[in-house]
Parts: sequence; structure tokens; C-alpha cells
Amino acid sequence: MSSLPDLESLRLLVHVAELGSLGKAAQAMGMTQPSASNRLAALERRVQVPLVVRTPRGSMLTDDGRVVVSWALRLLAAADEFHGSLTALRAARAAQLHVAASMTVAEALLPRWLHILRQRELDVRVGLTVTNSTEVARLLLVDGRIDLGFVEGPTIPDGLDHRIVGHDELIVVVAPHHPWSRRRRPLQAAELAGTRLVVREAGSGTRETLELALRGLDPLPPHLALGSNAAVKGAAIAGTAPAVLSRHAVEADLTTGQLVAVPVADLSLHRILRAVWPRGRRLTGSATALLQAVDASAQPGDATGATRPAARSASRPR
Repeated sequence: MSSLPDLESLRLLVHVAELGSLGKAAQAMGMTQPSASNRLAALERRVQVPLVVRTPRGSMLTDDGRVVVSWALRLLAAADEFHGSLTALRAARAAQLHVAASMTVAEALLPRWLHILRQRELDVRVGLTVTNSTEVARLLLVDGRIDLGFVEGPTIPDGLDHRIVGHDELIVVVAPHHPWSRRRRPLQAAELAGTRLVVREAGSGTRETLELALRGLDPLPPHLALGSNAAVKGAAIAGTAPAVLSRHAVEADLTTGQLVAVPVADLSLHRILRAVWPRGRRLTGSATALLQAVDASAQPGDATGATRPAARSASRPR
């Protein structure tokens, strides 16, 4: 029998870390509390270290448990990415419009844009690849099957035309019990640079924006670099370390109090969201219709809505 724990047991452990209760974790997983307790006990036997201490007030992770959770977040993020990629691969086989989008755009904005697109073009079929901004650019330039991309990085690779579709802001977030959550004054940029953070993986627009903002401050290497917004957010909620994410990605958690935003006094973490496509290619059909849906979704005065500047070349969509 493999000594590796199964993914659902690790997911249960992460829920216990996030929710502080085995009962709540069991409910989140759709299982009974006895089943969750048995699964957690089996996980502890398999990894051969104690992970959770049960108390009358709830379940608390041991020191070893917190380490295992930080590893589990990376493994689950990779598994989720694998599952998402398989789903996208199946969908793309029958798609008329092939889109690649960075994670923040895909999670927060693209569903609304696609809803508007489908209201206008009932028969359109969209194949979506969700990845980081660097990979979106590579797919457009090398793969040849992607019609339109959406990225969130501060730079645009050579060979791509682009158009601004929105604006975003990165924020520093911590768990409610973290000392930064009780600060009376904004964090200084140098303090942020001197802290090992949970961040997105290299190649993501979120990571590139943060590194550009901290350039010249000699930042410490990350505590963890994870491949999805959900994984970074989960690590922050678990108390692993402060995290830096798009406000879009954490709005719900700020509302529920699972995360606390920490202002930074002297650091600009604003960024531009862009649609991108190979230079010289004239966008037509559903690709043009999708950009029109982006325009239609914009609300006056909405900082995240689309703007209407011209593209960088005569090949801009019409």
C-alpha cells in the first residue's frame, strides 16, 4: 500500500485548519463527523505524526500538522490545476472560441463576460485554459490554437498586441490572529520586503507585479510559492504567513472575516488587466464579440470595468 495520503484526507485536514472545527470541516466536505474523525485518524496513522489536537473548544493543529497543511496546500493546488486542465482539454475539443486567461481574470471577471457573450451568441462554444500570465503569452505565440488571451502582468511580451480591459489592486492579507491584523498604522514597504510571504508562482502576473513593486528593497525569498489563488488564500487563512493577492480573489474572505487586509503606506500595487493576441492577427467573429461583451460589462466609475483605449497596432479588434 502506498504511504502517500489520499487527496481527500489532506483536503479535510486543510478544512480543519481553516475552520478550527472537525464538525465544520466534515460539513464542508459533505461527510458525517464520525466519518471525518475516522479519516483524520487514518491520515495520522499513515503519515505517522500527530496532526490535530481535539479540545472542548474545537480542533487545533499541532506544529507538525501546520507543516503538513502547508505541504498539502501545494499538492492540492497541483491536483486542482491538473483536474482543471483536463476539463479544459475536453471542452476545448469542441470549442469555437479558444481563450486562455490568467487566474484572477478567469475567476473574477471572465464568467460575467462569457455570460454576456452567450446572451448575444447563443450557439457559441468557448474552450478555456486557465494558467498564469506567462503561459498565456506562450500559448498565444507558440501553440497557435488560442484565439484570445487575458493577462494581469505589468509587462507585455514582444509579439503581442493588447487592449486594456480593466484594473486591479493587490492587497496584503493575514489571518485574524496574525499580529499584523491589529496594527494601528499602515505597513511600510520595507517591512513587507523583510517578511517571507506566501505568493503565487513565478510567471504569474500577481507575482510579477509584487516583485516589480518591491524592486530595490532586497525582499526576502517567499515562505511559499503556490500555483493558484485558492492555495495562497488557504495558506494565509491557515496562518502560514501573510499573503499578497488580488482584491478580487479575497473579497468574500474579507467580508466573512476569515482574512484581514493590511494597508501598506508607501507601495503601489495597482495593475492593469489586458486582452492580448498575436501581433498582426485581425480578431474576428467570437473573439471580437467577447471584447464587445467586456465593454458591455463595464459600469460607469467601476475601477475594474473595461476601458476603451486603442490597441497598439492597426490590427486591433473592430
